[in-house]
Amino acid sequence: MSSLQPSLRPWLAAAARSSGKCFKRTSNRYAARQLSTLPQPERLETPKDWTQFQMNRAEIITLKNIFSQHGSTQTKENTFQPSHGLHRPQSRATASALLAAGAHFGHSSTRMNPNFTPYAYGTRAGITVIDLDQTLPLLRRAANLVRAVAYANGQIVFIGTRPDLRPIVEKAAERVGKQGYHVGERWLPGTLTNKVQMYGNAVVKEEKVTPDLVILLNPLANMNAIRECAIEHVPTIGIIDSNADPRIVMYPIPANDENTRTAELIAGVLSIAGREGTALRQAEDERRAEKQARQAPFPHRR
Repeated sequence: MSSLQPSLRPWLAAAARSSGKCFKRTSNRYAARQLSTLPQPERLETPKDWTQFQMNRAEIITLKNIFSQHGSTQTKENTFQPSHGLHRPQSRATASALLAAGAHFGHSSTRMNPNFTPYAYGTRAGITVIDLDQTLPLLRRAANLVRAVAYANGQIVFIGTRPDLRPIVEKAAERVGKQGYHVGERWLPGTLTNKVQMYGNAVVKEEKVTPDLVILLNPLANMNAIRECAIEHVPTIGIIDSNADPRIVMYPIPANDENTRTAELIAGVLSIAGREGTALRQAEDERRAEKQARQAPFPHRR
């Protein structure tokens, strides 16, 4: 074993020397490649070079100051953000906004309800395409109805029982104000048809527990609420997809009922209309109060 060591040691030493040279050569090439790609500033060797550098910098600053006032004015506040659909919705819906929200996507053409045919534009790749030229006027009609109900001091209930719809109905009811309510969990059967058992005899006699308008963001999952509204003669507004019968609600809005952005857009438009109706009622009450105050006779002095 000792006779083999002199013959092994020179071989190991040579292998170590060759590997070290290869590593150094590779690392040097990598460092040289990095240095070659980086911009190398020129050295300021004379006072003339320093003066030229200062003049170039002053020229760049002047150009920035001149053209900055002609640049873009977009900021985080005035540009679209994904959260604007929930917190800052549009007050007036447009066909382009509905298209961008994906409201035109329906279900498979094999699942289309026959009564939905007037609201279907056609089919594409086996998917029903909803006609937004039909959706837009129906959405505006629903907004006018919400505005009129809020103006008449009516109670409006927003129903959306999917997890992604709960914050939408909460925000919508908050915009309407004290006349707005929301249901984000399961609709309890008998809420409208069995009021005495649900609320108590005293509450039913002293308070109003039947709403004046119900807005459903996912109608098919809340058929119990639709039946109770029909029994109590409560008008209903609903987002109707291609697999649903538009006749289940009184004021259908044909659109994609499984898209969160579509629900945010429609609920935002309707809730803002309700807020406008409430504001109109308050302004009219204030004008009526001022008119009565002016017409009131002054007390006579003795």
